[in-house]
Amino acid sequence: MDESSFRMLISGQSKGLLAATLRACLFVCSIPYRWIVAVRNFLFDCGVKPTYQASMPVISVGNITTGGTGKTPVVALVVQTLTSAGRRTAIVSRGYRAAVQGVNDEYQVLQQLCPQIPHLQNPDRIISAKKLEASGEADVIVMDDGFQHRRLHRDLDIVLIDATNPFGFGALLPRGLLREPLNSLSRAQLVMITRADLADAETLEQIEKAVINASPGLTGRICRVRFAPSELLSITNEKLDAARFCSNDPSAGKVFLMSGIGNPESFEQTCRQAGFEVKGHRWFRDHHHYTRADLESVEQAAVASGADMVLGTQKDLVKVADLDPMVHVEVNQSGSNAEIHRPPFFALSIRAAFLTNADRDVFHECLASATQERPEVGGPD
Repeated sequence: MDESSFRMLISGQSKGLLAATLRACLFVCSIPYRWIVAVRNFLFDCGVKPTYQASMPVISVGNITTGGTGKTPVVALVVQTLTSAGRRTAIVSRGYRAAVQGVNDEYQVLQQLCPQIPHLQNPDRIISAKKLEASGEADVIVMDDGFQHRRLHRDLDIVLIDATNPFGFGALLPRGLLREPLNSLSRAQLVMITRADLADAETLEQIEKAVINASPGLTGRICRVRFAPSELLSITNEKLDAARFCSNDPSAGKVFLMSGIGNPESFEQTCRQAGFEVKGHRWFRDHHHYTRADLESVEQAAVASGADMVLGTQKDLVKVADLDPMVHVEVNQSGSNAEIHRPPFFALSIRAAFLTNADRDVFHECLASATQERPEVGGPD
């Protein structure tokens, strides 16, 4: 079962006896998962499982659902905000589905968004934190996808909730997309509702109400962000201003979408809202490593759809940049050969932006409070 079919199943879009039976089986499988999560969290809460407190503030950006909430642009926002305030910031992350060279797509995108910022990838974030302590090259650590990595103490837990699918279809893995029950939000100090511009006011109010019901301490600590298109990037480093697409310019062209991310439907919504005419799409699993065969398949579908270009995300761009642009030769009706060029591939670069000044103020206040100077400390690992 591919990613799209699985999401249709757990969302309830797939109908019939077979789909209902599969959902029931997935629910049964989620019961032991719930107990494992509960026991693990209890052991950390009561101190049986120890945590390591670094000698510098640690800011975690994570979520309670699997993938697709927009962690990468928010991590970039946190890093850029701290750097602008004069802090020496470093990023630590797990490196999920890293390529042969040892880094994953998120690492490569963050290198583009936050150049010159140290970024260490290791499943054990404590090892990375200790390396940064020893090197002295940072005074704040930003931990990417760290909400469930409880072994490293954090001074600010930021949890992202995607407004287009806030609570993972309301069930824990594998029946839904929730990594933890909603009451785990009690560990967070700030919730950022991402893609808030793609939801109506009533939906946003319902999300905030559910968050506060799960954790009353988050009252006044919720902000809303959107992902604003900034530019188009090509595999040859060509950059085009995306502003004209955002104004629904008829000359924006027709696009065929290709992505291997956690929430491709939201990417499509963003593209349509930016003014693109979407002619079709091809979704791959999150962190998919592309091959030339993949690109050929997408090219053929794009040509058939009448699209002028293939459009993906920056996470897709860094994985196709090393694949040579392909030129195909076809035989026309006269019997002579004709070169057929594939539609150009561009990535839509986005940045996190706050919906209101009040949202920005909440974010800045939480960051400032968490990064206050404190004496050097350490702890067991």
